[in-house]
Amino acid sequence: MGKKNKIFVVWEGKEPGIYRTWEECKRQIHGYGGALYKGFDTEAEAREAMTSPCWDYIGKNPKTKQPSTAEVKKVGLPNMESLSVDAACSGNPGLMEYRGVYTRTKEEIFRQGPFKNGTNNIGEFLALVHGLAFLKQKNSPLPLYTDSKTAMAWVKAKKARTQLDRSPSNAVLFDLIARAETWLETNKYSTEIIKWETSVWGEIPADFGRK
Repeated sequence: MGKKNKIFVVWEGKEPGIYRTWEECKRQIHGYGGALYKGFDTEAEAREAMTSPCWDYIGKNPKTKQPSTAEVKKVGLPNMESLSVDAACSGNPGLMEYRGVYTRTKEEIFRQGPFKNGTNNIGEFLALVHGLAFLKQKNSPLPLYTDSKTAMAWVKAKKARTQLDRSPSNAVLFDLIARAETWLETNKYSTEIIKWETSVWGEIPADFGRK
């Protein structure tokens, strides 16, 4: 038996509505910044979703309260045509890793680690610089999302202001920090860095899901 086709709901697009093929859906979202859509198995599910807030179906996080209309109006909607970065650390310090994903699909673009004796702040900083370097290398106009104010501040200062002590176990990590700081000092970039509004949008798409 062949795979059943999805029915797509487009909440934010050129013409919001219900579409019965991917090609029809794609025409409504292609080139539309901040498009929001999702595929459903039945028309009944799609019709119910179309009359409901998109956040009931996209980016829903059971540990985060659902956003009110006023909250969404205040901060807007995320630009899904973007790169999102995040880090995870088992202990602080502990085993740390970071990654970057394409926001709309959560497709993993890069991933580094785990590194011994690291911190979440260091991971967020390295992820952000890695994202900047990646987008510059690809000559990409995509904006870059992070949920870390600390990482944004460190990037702005071009310095990782960590209190972590260097040791033989994390020497590689400190070498990466030095490389990241050098990159910031020697490169110009036009990438827009945007704070991911977790309280309104749910967890950032690059989240490792370990909370």
